[in-house]
Amino acid sequence: MPNRKMGRASDQRTAILKNLVTAMVINGKVETTVARAKEVSAIVESLVASAVKEKDNFTTKEITVSEAKLDGKGKKVLKTKTSKAGNKYEVVDREVKTKTVQVDAPSRLAARKEMTKWLIKSHDSEGRVINPTNKMFDEYAVRYASRNGGYTRIIRIGARRGDGSEMAILEFV
Repeated sequence: MPNRKMGRASDQRTAILKNLVTAMVINGKVETTVARAKEVSAIVESLVASAVKEKDNFTTKEITVSEAKLDGKGKKVLKTKTSKAGNKYEVVDREVKTKTVQVDAPSRLAARKEMTKWLIKSHDSEGRVINPTNKMFDEYAVRYASRNGGYTRIIRIGARRGDGSEMAILEFV
């Protein structure tokens, strides 16, 4: 998808773009050079468009799962068992529950896989894992459902002090 070479080898260029696209999706805006902003904007626009197109393309189904029982403090409940040889050991007490899960249609699954090519899982300030692909479907697809393109804007902010490179802020509209 990217056309500009940006003075980098292709693996470095892809890594820079992946990091910028992920930062853009997680934070909502990113400050970078104008050339990089234009490349990232094209990538993000296509990802948001596919998320909007596939946002309601799933079904739900009930499945049975075996989960560990938890006490009041959130710790697993253990129970003592005796083996045939007479040895005693502790095992986690489990319970069977039914859970409703979301099953993606094939085209939505393909869109998710395409997004994972450009989006990297990362962590927030508390250390929790953020999946930007889920954020695309849960947040941006809902926000831009009534809009046909033009999801990002580039605001030029002048030259960088060190090398005079033209800088810009890329943000969601």
